[in-house]
Amino acid sequence: MTLEKKIISLAAAAKEASDKIAVSNTDIKNLALIKIAEKIEEKTDYIKEENKKDLSDAKKASLSEAMIDRLTVNDKVIKSMANGLREAASLEDPVGAITKTWKRPNGLEVSKMRIPIGVIGIIYESRPNVTIDAAGLCLKSGNAVILRGGSEAFYSNQALVKTFKEGLDQANLPVNAVQALGSKNRDAITILLKQEEHIDLIIPRGGEGLIRYVVENSKIPVLKHYKGVCHTFIDKTADYQTAEKICLNAKVQRPGVCNAMETMLIHKNIADTFLPKLHSAFKKEKVELRGCEKTRSILPEIKPATEEDWYAEYLNLTLAVKTVNNIDEAISHIKKYGSNHSEAIITQHFNNARYFIKKVDSSGVFVNASTRFNDGGELGLGAEIGISTSKLHAFGPMGLEELTAAKFVIIGNGQIRT
Repeated sequence: MTLEKKIISLAAAAKEASDKIAVSNTDIKNLALIKIAEKIEEKTDYIKEENKKDLSDAKKASLSEAMIDRLTVNDKVIKSMANGLREAASLEDPVGAITKTWKRPNGLEVSKMRIPIGVIGIIYESRPNVTIDAAGLCLKSGNAVILRGGSEAFYSNQALVKTFKEGLDQANLPVNAVQALGSKNRDAITILLKQEEHIDLIIPRGGEGLIRYVVENSKIPVLKHYKGVCHTFIDKTADYQTAEKICLNAKVQRPGVCNAMETMLIHKNIADTFLPKLHSAFKKEKVELRGCEKTRSILPEIKPATEEDWYAEYLNLTLAVKTVNNIDEAISHIKKYGSNHSEAIITQHFNNARYFIKKVDSSGVFVNASTRFNDGGELGLGAEIGISTSKLHAFGPMGLEELTAAKFVIIGNGQIRT
């Protein structure tokens, strides 16, 4: 059988399985998640042995220590994956929820009900734990899922999907509700992206190059974010200690993630006072600053920022800094260079906070808080499958509700349209 025929068959099987998953009740789905968690813990040694194959290949390929760290599946990662499934089981099931009801003058009762999307294709890189997180959330939200992890985690992902299927089988749910592309060939992704007859949504997770490739080649709707160029604006009324604490957290806590601050904007009225203090705090954390001309007139020792710096998602300890004349200039900068991901304002001025919220069109807008909170778990969604900077149909962290759609349910007693 050719690769194309294998993928078409796999996608068709997922579509068939999605019909049963979609109507499975909450208790059955929760039971399955708990059994899968138990299976993962039971098969720890097997999963770790398969992971060793990926780690061996990674070392032969001279992958970075950071990449190898992300690939590693140890006891702690196993426990985290199992606990994540148990947490998903404890979350409220969105499927079947009535979100709104109203009555028409002719007596028709109209409601909106949450329903599964169907079959979701998820294409991602590096971390094997994404395999379990994504499959668990799709199962809880009544969806079938087709997973294509990075080739660097091939053996780990195959082992995890096999274990997930065993848990599904024990719960008497269709094992084809979770599928993995069993090929390292990149052509497999291209073929998968053409299966619009069987797949309802594609979610890519990874670097900008991967996401752009998916968008350019998919016949299926794609939920995406290309990158996270996140900004923090320090307003002229900001409290210094609050600003320092938030900016350090946004940049330093985990600089290699999409909701880390990449550009700091500061009002000119406080730049002379605040910038030297902030620079000193950043230096202690080994953050390299790159500034505009106004910023460098205050901090002449830092590197000049180029046009490319304003667009950059560094994902490391580099920070672009711009001194602005007012809040409107800060907002204009965000609109031009931002990626609709996460932006924050630090201010003690209520009207400025409201103005910033209204004008900034990103998936997460924060007042006196770190951009690092734009995360499903941190925002109380329980878990997330990614962050969307597209506005159709989800915007921001995608939890269980965002993995469902809404249908209209209309109940009458004989009404006809005239």
